[in-house]
Amino acid sequence: MANIDLPKRPRPGPWPPVQEPTTMPASTSWAKKTGFKPKLSGETNVSNNSGQILLPELVPPKPVKPSEVQVDLESGRRQPIPVANGEPSAAKTTPTTATTTTSLDKDQNVPKKRKEPEVVVVPKSSSVPLPNGQQVRVENPVIHPKPPIREENVVNVLPQLRDDDDDDDGYGNRISHMKYELRDSPGVVPIGFYGLQHYISILGSLILIPLVIVPAMGGDHEDTAMVVSTVLFVSGVTTLLHTFFGSRLPLIQGPSFVFLAPALAIINSPEFQGLNGNNFKRVMKELQGAIIISSAFQTILGYSGLMSIFLRLINPVVVSPTIAAVGLSFYSYGFPQVGTCLEIGAVQILIVILFALYLRKVSVFGHRVFLIYAVPLGLAITWAIAFLLTEAGAYNYKGCDVNVPASNIISEACRKHIPKMKHCRVDTSHALKAAPWIRFPYPLQWGIPIFHWKTALVMCVVSIIASVDSVGSYHASSLLVASKPPTPGVVSRAIGLEGICSMLAGLWGTGTVSTTLTENVHTIAVTKVGSRRSVELGACILILLSLVGKVGGFIASIPDVMVAALLCVMWAMLAALGLSNLRYSEAGSSRNIIIVGLSLFFSLSIPSYFQQYGVTPNANSSVPSYFQPYTVASHGPFRSKYNGLNYVLNTLLSFNMVVAFLIAVILDNTVPGNRQERGVYVWSDRDTARREPAVTKDYELPFRVGRVFRWVKWVGL
Repeated sequence: MANIDLPKRPRPGPWPPVQEPTTMPASTSWAKKTGFKPKLSGETNVSNNSGQILLPELVPPKPVKPSEVQVDLESGRRQPIPVANGEPSAAKTTPTTATTTTSLDKDQNVPKKRKEPEVVVVPKSSSVPLPNGQQVRVENPVIHPKPPIREENVVNVLPQLRDDDDDDDGYGNRISHMKYELRDSPGVVPIGFYGLQHYISILGSLILIPLVIVPAMGGDHEDTAMVVSTVLFVSGVTTLLHTFFGSRLPLIQGPSFVFLAPALAIINSPEFQGLNGNNFKRVMKELQGAIIISSAFQTILGYSGLMSIFLRLINPVVVSPTIAAVGLSFYSYGFPQVGTCLEIGAVQILIVILFALYLRKVSVFGHRVFLIYAVPLGLAITWAIAFLLTEAGAYNYKGCDVNVPASNIISEACRKHIPKMKHCRVDTSHALKAAPWIRFPYPLQWGIPIFHWKTALVMCVVSIIASVDSVGSYHASSLLVASKPPTPGVVSRAIGLEGICSMLAGLWGTGTVSTTLTENVHTIAVTKVGSRRSVELGACILILLSLVGKVGGFIASIPDVMVAALLCVMWAMLAALGLSNLRYSEAGSSRNIIIVGLSLFFSLSIPSYFQQYGVTPNANSSVPSYFQPYTVASHGPFRSKYNGLNYVLNTLLSFNMVVAFLIAVILDNTVPGNRQERGVYVWSDRDTARREPAVTKDYELPFRVGRVFRWVKWVGL
């Protein structure tokens, strides 16, 4: 393939420059007879208005007069036009939609033009020479309209991908890749199946937080089973509320990992370390009080319209490091717990990786089962392996009983084997046997909540982080399933309803709040199912399952090492989902790279300074090593005479996501950058959305409830 070498720019001389006549070998007789048109690299392809591609034709060179005008195909500027037999072409020029382009090598040094004309007209049946002597015959008159100059490009519009099987995530093409969109209702059986599929795929997000915080509070397996059933019940109820009266997007509400760190900080407060007996109910009531107050704050933030103002500060560059820091902050709990029974925990991680990555494109009956159900399938297979090893006697040691405390064991051999027996055996929990068949969760089942302003203030700040997380989920999911992103009023309405949902979680006593699960966006993208009805029917199924006490007992009997292995996968996915928000901005921008890098690094480094400040090797020996970072309130660097203020500052600045959010929001809103570079979230305009029936049907409240909010412009369409 031959490349066209442009001549070097001549020295300055008389204007206009006189073009030297070029020579070109004439076509062979065979070419003349057959009409052969060579397709060589660098030659111009000319399109007419019918879509036909016109290739350059080999014609003898013609003399060029400097006074005539031709077209520079590279830049569209007027140049002298070649003449035939010394006479200029007098062809009539009429407008058409065809365009003339030239495909030149990218490495050629083409001189830049100072100004681009508005319209360039090429006469009909004229021959335009190329720099190497070849000519292009333009059969139709051509108009080159000047492209409009735009100061800012459209941002946050996902690229349209091909409708093939290579798109694993479905983020690229919302229409062609989704099986069911927001308002689709294929039937009771399909939506029931897909709804259950949604909840099974994010089973880890629903059950893992109770499995972590209840043992940390001193609760036994029966308490864990009761909290798990309560979480399932509240998650189903709040999901129904959100799909009807919130954002109306198919987003599942449940316990968020954003609130895990503050819950552990309250649980491991110094005031609870000296209590005797079962601390579970005492600590749970403290958590309930803090959650209820923070939920009221989030409700006011949403329904007052302050969230619409706060949205101006929230961009993908802010959301990305904030959510990623949530997943990265629990590294001290993940693999150290897996190491207590490495042959079970490591195998489970490898199985999930195998399913989610290597077998992700394997379809069974048209469904990518291994990709969708990687976490529950990995849990089931590993649980079966552990059960077989337990029944085969792999963890039976002569004279050793796992139910006997290690402090009462005389034999050193048994004292060494007890930790392995405790973490590897599947029969150490009696939660399934002790759980009742039917149990109805009810409000205030643990007692009257306890309210303290210092714990409530910590939770209020964290509720802002949860709102930031939800905003990113609203935008990402709307691009997948809805006609357009929601309006700022719909976002405010959804945040206000999330506050009400979290208040219900506080009253029922789940130990955490109920907010939008970020992992649900990934599930929608993978399953290609964004039907609102499927999530609603799945929520009804979840409520029914929560009334069966044995379901909660079965989940509570998951061995601790499997819980830790699942958390390693879920937290890694959460960190990746957070960073994926950068796709709405210019990820390669040095501005964004520095902001995200500083936010992530200091989100790990500054909390580490607070957590290690004034700690001696033997301090807090009663607290497990993986929970010691959450006891910072007693030994942090802030030590004023106000103990409550010390508690709040030491605790907040020990949270990774709080530090990441503060640094990112300050830098992103003070460092100069255009909208395209920052990747500002694009929300639908309120007036435009109300005029479009599709947007109105997507986000309008049902049962004519929207009429109540018509006078409140900041919380609706």
